[in-house]
Amino acid sequence: MGNKKTYYITTPIYYPSDKLHIGHSYTTVAADAAARFKRQQGYDVMFLTGTDEHGQKIQRKAEEKGITPKQFVDEVVADIRELWKLLDISNDIFIRTTDKQHEEVVQKIFKKLYDQGDIYKSEYEGWYCTPCESFWTERQLVDRKCPDCGREVELTKEESYFFKLSKYQDRLIQYIEDNPDFIQPQSRQNEMLNNFLRPGLDDLCVSRTSFKWGVPVTFDEKHVVYVWIDALSNYISALGYLSEDDSNFKKYWPADVHLVGKEIVRFHTIIWPIMLMALDLPLPKQVFGHGWLILEGGKMSKSKGNVVDPVILAEKYGVDPIRYFLLREVPFGSDGVYSEEALVNRLNADLANDLGNLLSRTVTMVEKYFDGVLPVSEDVLEPVDQDLRKLAGDLPKKAEDLMDKLLFSNALAEIFKVIGRANKYIDETMPWALAKDESKKGRLGTVLYNLTETLRYAAVLLTPFMPNTPAKIFAQLGIVDEKYTTLESLESFGTLPAGIKLKRGDIIFPRVEFEKEAALEEIAPKAEVKKAEQKEESKPEITIDDFAKIDFRVAKVISCEKVEKADKLLKLQLEVGDEIRQVVSGIAKTYKPEDLVGKYVVVVANLKPVKLRGIESKGMILAASNGELLSIVAPIAEMPSGSEVR
Repeated sequence: MGNKKTYYITTPIYYPSDKLHIGHSYTTVAADAAARFKRQQGYDVMFLTGTDEHGQKIQRKAEEKGITPKQFVDEVVADIRELWKLLDISNDIFIRTTDKQHEEVVQKIFKKLYDQGDIYKSEYEGWYCTPCESFWTERQLVDRKCPDCGREVELTKEESYFFKLSKYQDRLIQYIEDNPDFIQPQSRQNEMLNNFLRPGLDDLCVSRTSFKWGVPVTFDEKHVVYVWIDALSNYISALGYLSEDDSNFKKYWPADVHLVGKEIVRFHTIIWPIMLMALDLPLPKQVFGHGWLILEGGKMSKSKGNVVDPVILAEKYGVDPIRYFLLREVPFGSDGVYSEEALVNRLNADLANDLGNLLSRTVTMVEKYFDGVLPVSEDVLEPVDQDLRKLAGDLPKKAEDLMDKLLFSNALAEIFKVIGRANKYIDETMPWALAKDESKKGRLGTVLYNLTETLRYAAVLLTPFMPNTPAKIFAQLGIVDEKYTTLESLESFGTLPAGIKLKRGDIIFPRVEFEKEAALEEIAPKAEVKKAEQKEESKPEITIDDFAKIDFRVAKVISCEKVEKADKLLKLQLEVGDEIRQVVSGIAKTYKPEDLVGKYVVVVANLKPVKLRGIESKGMILAASNGELLSIVAPIAEMPSGSEVR
């Protein structure tokens, strides 16, 4: 056991000033899925999350409530712990920056940096955003407000200690250039280098005297340690760095990955690495800055009144569907739009129709035709059997490769591609017809065995994403021996022994009805593909100014799937530069979803969004048509997504 490979993954520690919303849950659910998958692979995993509890904002909120800051954070932290329990977060450590060990480590780090000349005393004067705990220069303000949150800032002047960021900037630039995987995705790396590091760093204010709710500076107690040295140190203080027992630090550091929201990437890829350099410690292997889960109209925030409570959602739809939606809907690293309608569509299409229906049909047929006993698979396989078995057999390696890159959505897409293929396999083999011919009993057994084994593969690989669902699947498949629920058991298709007893249970994902204000007309074919039978009419001439209003962009197809109950429509997720946008296109009769993934297309990027079959479409894919012939417009040579088409 001591020779296991280790894996250390962290989320940001959350600021307990307000109740967490679904956007906060996104990071932690993603980290949990990664940690669970690594445990499946046999890694010795350390998964850290927690709370950042100091600062002026906390002190003010506590004063408003007439309680101490510690009482305030204790109440909110209890809610956060309950939320992580509800969402089945399997963290190994929950750190609080008010923990005695953490505060002592922060004081030791501050003193060490001061003693070696990397921290010095001076005076700070500038603009301060209390909600963001950030200082800004005059030129960084937007309309004299915080550039991050858009709220009012305060002019602050006080004696402070400063950390010499500028001393290490060239060394950090070189490190990032030498380690291209350190900051992911690539767009975040470019932003840090071009917007912050290469223009030059200012030294960082790391103490405050205007409030007391913080870690005291041991050699100057009118100062408290300011947020980032306090907060960022949690990643090593939680492991026992500079404490009596530093065995975990020696075992797990450097971290394999810090998962953070894109709004705090610069703190984790500039301040934190420079702190580690100054402490002569190795840097984390990777910082992954994912996008926001946003509502139409902007990022979720309590001040905007647009937060979505994950507790209410979990109670309404179940924990596993919420986890699945968060990890499947948006390619990790990009911004994604949350709506309850999109959640319900995912639940119905993927979980109820595809996975739930496959389980129900398979178990029902085994019960009906073989008294619930899993039949033996014949040795002679038809091409349709080999196709399904190969697709399922290749799935574990595909999932492993994608999970190593934190491509959760892509991994789930591959799993559900196999589930979809299994449903199609039922229609192709028609077990109900085979059952009518006694001479085909062996063939029927082969078909039902293949379906059962495919379901087992899917259930094992879904375990990191939906921790409760696989057990329900295993129960109906009659799998009680845990050796058939491990990744190792997926080394070859056909491991599950015949003779086990299957038993139909409750529907694992009932369909959910979502009430719409009104039925929406299907307009995609009218908008994107001119019908062959329509008489072509000449169009009026336009000027070059008219043409210049259209924004044509190269886009890469990240994922693609058919729209339920619409034979002409495909729903595509397109990478357009740094943005991921959803487009619905009436091209399904010509193109299969799997043929489009990875391809480059041309889109009208500034077309006003519309809803097609209740699904938002932000743009139009260009296609040429001639009668029944249809061809997508694409660049001859591969161009970066987001390139302008002129």
